[in-house]
Amino acid sequence: MKIVAAIIKPFKLDEVRDALTSVGVHGMTVTEVKGYGRQKGHTEIYRGAEYAVSFLPKLKIEVAVPPDLVGPTVEAIGAAARTGQIGDGKIFVSSLDQAIRIRTGERDLDAL
Repeated sequence: MKIVAAIIKPFKLDEVRDALTSVGVHGMTVTEVKGYGRQKGHTEIYRGAEYAVSFLPKLKIEVAVPPDLVGPTVEAIGAAARTGQIGDGKIFVSSLDQAIRIRTGERDLDAL
């Protein structure tokens, strides 16, 4: 089992969710996060004063998938979240040792 975590622009959430559903991924966790990458934030003008915004609002999506769905999941997220502009985000894949569904006690792939 794998955890696929993606940092995306907030307005891309619905497109990513639809893309994941189309490849058979059901269920995700979404967290509002802030951060920056190569763009290192930006400046904004508010009431005539210029402010540096170092941390930009992003969403972190996490999905647990069986090994055979990792490729399609990564491709679906990448295609749906891509705008071609700086700050589109990142996708991370890591191993998942164990999953347990609390309600039934099912474990591992059955819990997904």
